[in-house]
Amino acid sequence: MSTGDATISNPFADPALHDDRHRFVEESTLSVGRNASLTLGTDSLIVLDEGFTRKEPIKCCGLIPSKSKTTKAIPFFNILWAEVSEFDIVIHHAHPISKDVVRVSVIEYLVEKPERPQVTAWVSKLLDRAYGESQRNKRIKVLINPYGGKGSAQKWYTRDIEPIFTAARCKVDVERTQFQGHAVEIAEKLDTDAYDVIASCSGDGLPHEVFNGLGRKRDAQRALSNIAVVQLPCGSGNAMSWSLNGTDSNSMAALCIVKGIRTPLDLVSITQGEKRTLSFLSQSLGIVAESDLGTDNLRWLGSARFTYGFLVRLLRKTIYPCDIAVKVEIGTKAEIKQHCHAQYHSRLSMEERRRVPEQSKPLNSSDDEGLPVLRYGSITDDLPPDWNLVPYDNLGNFYAGNMKYMAADSPFFSAAFPNDGYMDLVTIDGDIRRSTAIKLMLSVESGKFFDMPEVLYRKITGYRIIPRQKDGCISIDGERAPFAPFQAEVHHGLGTVLSRNGHLYEGEGISPSGPGELN
Repeated sequence: MSTGDATISNPFADPALHDDRHRFVEESTLSVGRNASLTLGTDSLIVLDEGFTRKEPIKCCGLIPSKSKTTKAIPFFNILWAEVSEFDIVIHHAHPISKDVVRVSVIEYLVEKPERPQVTAWVSKLLDRAYGESQRNKRIKVLINPYGGKGSAQKWYTRDIEPIFTAARCKVDVERTQFQGHAVEIAEKLDTDAYDVIASCSGDGLPHEVFNGLGRKRDAQRALSNIAVVQLPCGSGNAMSWSLNGTDSNSMAALCIVKGIRTPLDLVSITQGEKRTLSFLSQSLGIVAESDLGTDNLRWLGSARFTYGFLVRLLRKTIYPCDIAVKVEIGTKAEIKQHCHAQYHSRLSMEERRRVPEQSKPLNSSDDEGLPVLRYGSITDDLPPDWNLVPYDNLGNFYAGNMKYMAADSPFFSAAFPNDGYMDLVTIDGDIRRSTAIKLMLSVESGKFFDMPEVLYRKITGYRIIPRQKDGCISIDGERAPFAPFQAEVHHGLGTVLSRNGHLYEGEGISPSGPGELN
């Protein structure tokens, strides 16, 4: 039997299909010079260039000179920009120089004038593959905290971030914050029609300020929907970048922002006294808040200060008595696993993910007005009729979260989603055995925390907590809040961020049968 062309060896093959495949290969491949070609592969740009072959200074076994490959594959995710100039085609991409660092690199080939129309069409296809549903040429307002990263934020921006934004043809406006709360003022006065993104070169504190600045605008709901808030990680926790980008590398985070997909984010209103603030990350009272805020004097330890603070309080078996009322929506781990399964396998449009069910939307709320009306009232109002205030005499940890990661290797809220309309609440007793508490701490990094029997994990839409102690720590997005009663409620899809996926956080999730990544 002939081993030639499939249309000859197989009498049932459709010649039209063969022609289509041949045409597809021709349209996907661009010849550049006598010895080089560029091909649009499945998920990468394939560069074939005989010029890559060269004698290497390192010899195999000290005897035979080795040769480099003639091909290289550049993932479409790493393609920053491509264009045809008067004489050549130029492709900028993010080239990995280590596991966590990328640098801008350029591929350039001469193009003959008669070939320019074909090359221009090919470049258009390349950019379509490189960006997908992500917006090109993002207009980015960059806020740099000059004290972030132990004073290195400006240096990191110049070295690691700015070249990537420039190569991707982003339009960038940089401003340095001058004092605590400055980002609130900047965001409140910002023309949100002039930018697509506000990027905070900082820890998690600056994004907190930005959300609250946007929340002060007269058209707060429109502003929070219109502009994406992102983090360029320069702090000690960088929970936002870990959750949305899966990294705390400045250069990798910059690449993720260039390629980021607009994603609605649930925000939480916190009322304390007469004040209302927005939270995007977490609220805590107990050992987590104490481990964070109670170790400010140890910031020089970096993320290790959290572990140190945790262990010190763990050995003391500290408890934080309080009264708690919770609006529970999904109350068992089995039900939460089923919810996670449904979330992982649903891919709605941006508008569908942001849309609030009519029955949960206040009658007098409007997309053109300020923040949504509080469904459950504020801390100064009577408790909602279907809430019950329950004494919790032995509380060790009260932790409500909206993002998966709270720090590197700390996916406390492994069942969290950007816009499922819930907060994830973890409560743990403070009088458990020390050995058990250490197992709990170690289980966070291993991904077994959710299934630990000592962890009460619930999906909720609101809560009220009243501390009974005189002194202590309350943390809102890692920032210190007054040690006083407060109430929280979630707003479905009120904010906007950029994520790699478009509707999920990075890292492993919860499957119906237990921890593990869902496909």
